[in-house]
Amino acid sequence: MDFQVVVLAGGTSKNLVPLVSKEVPKALLPVGNRPVISYVLELLELSNLKDLIVVVEGQDAAVRVGSWISGAYVDRLHVEVAAVPEDVGTAGALRAIAHHLTAKDILVVSGDIVSDVPPGAVAAAHRRHDAVVTAMLCSAPVSGPSESGSSVGKDKAKKPGHYNIIGLDPTKQFLVYIATVGAELGKDIRIQKSILRAVGQMEIRSDLMDAHLYAFKRSVLQEVLDQKDTFQSLKQDVLPYLVRCQLVSPSSEVLLNGAPQTEENGNEKASSQNNQLMLSQILANSSTPSFHELYALGPNGTTPVRRTHKCCVYIAGKSKYCVRLNSIQAFSDINRDVIGDASHLSGYAFSAQNNIIHPSAELGSKTTVGPHCMLGEGSQMGDKCSVKRSVIGRHCRIGSNVKVVNSVVMNHVTIGDGCSIQNSIICSNVQLQDRVVLKDCQVGAGFVVTAGSECKGEALAKKEK
Repeated sequence: MDFQVVVLAGGTSKNLVPLVSKEVPKALLPVGNRPVISYVLELLELSNLKDLIVVVEGQDAAVRVGSWISGAYVDRLHVEVAAVPEDVGTAGALRAIAHHLTAKDILVVSGDIVSDVPPGAVAAAHRRHDAVVTAMLCSAPVSGPSESGSSVGKDKAKKPGHYNIIGLDPTKQFLVYIATVGAELGKDIRIQKSILRAVGQMEIRSDLMDAHLYAFKRSVLQEVLDQKDTFQSLKQDVLPYLVRCQLVSPSSEVLLNGAPQTEENGNEKASSQNNQLMLSQILANSSTPSFHELYALGPNGTTPVRRTHKCCVYIAGKSKYCVRLNSIQAFSDINRDVIGDASHLSGYAFSAQNNIIHPSAELGSKTTVGPHCMLGEGSQMGDKCSVKRSVIGRHCRIGSNVKVVNSVVMNHVTIGDGCSIQNSIICSNVQLQDRVVLKDCQVGAGFVVTAGSECKGEALAKKEK
């Protein structure tokens, strides 16, 4: 399709400490015993998009990611790994590799997506509309995205996340407004009156998630990156800017107060009614039936408004799976999903017991591995162990009378007799001595938990030098 594909693989994300480290960059975090970036690479391969630039933050992380890709995808993909400075942001990463970008259109994919939505469908929609940008949207998690960073404790689990407020034209093909707001919608939302007039009607949605998969017209993208050198984020800076610039006119804004008042003053309902009334009046006065029109009436009813470019969306079907591994909670959720409801993404064949036990794994007497579980290559379990809704990695040594529930255990982990692990993540090369009890914990790579320890809601990790 003559698209250049850029995979933004990140580095050692602060949101994922202690799971990530210098030895394990974000792209190599295991999901169903496979590095998370493998899900994106195979998705691109299925869409016949095989010429890729993988951008990694930090030279050491780039070497590790590049080494893994070259081994796993030899003769399958043509991958160039580019290292960029840490913390440059997604826009900064593209700015740093701009000299590599030569194609008419660029497909930019976040390397932490686990999805079954074909990127080729987004690329095709982009070409069909001759858009400057096409963003993939998918259904947001019902409970809302978690920014708490872990599943620990009730207080953290209730912490609200951030939501996308998205405005679509009546055909649901054009993106006419986008903003990211907190759960309380505490900020006013400003929408250009000229865009409301041009659209005719706008559907405002808060149930869709920006999946961080974009098709860009390269010439426009590079122009924006060159002119706006302070832009750091594609989602927060570049995309909203392109959306705002769709119409050129003497712009005026109407203030829509998106924040419901507190119940104490009793104004919540009245405020909501006023906002709906204001919006309906604006839309009723609209004189242009469709955003497809090249010209629309400006704010005073006579000044022509010119649409300079199109910002489009591709909305994935509700049955599709699409989640980003951008928090510790998301890491747990995705691992659970790929051995559960989204098992088709795992790439493995499940047994009659609806689990995956590698033929080389060894189970002791009266040890049970339940449905929706995975036990990796070369791992050994002692007697009277129980594993439920969990992923256990490769070459682990697990003693007797061990219980593992709703957890992820990575590779080369040693677990002593009588341990109990619940809702926790155990990174590679960890040693749990006998009778350790962990609940809602994360244990960083190489850490040793001493015998008899009981931990709840803690992050345990060695201090990095």
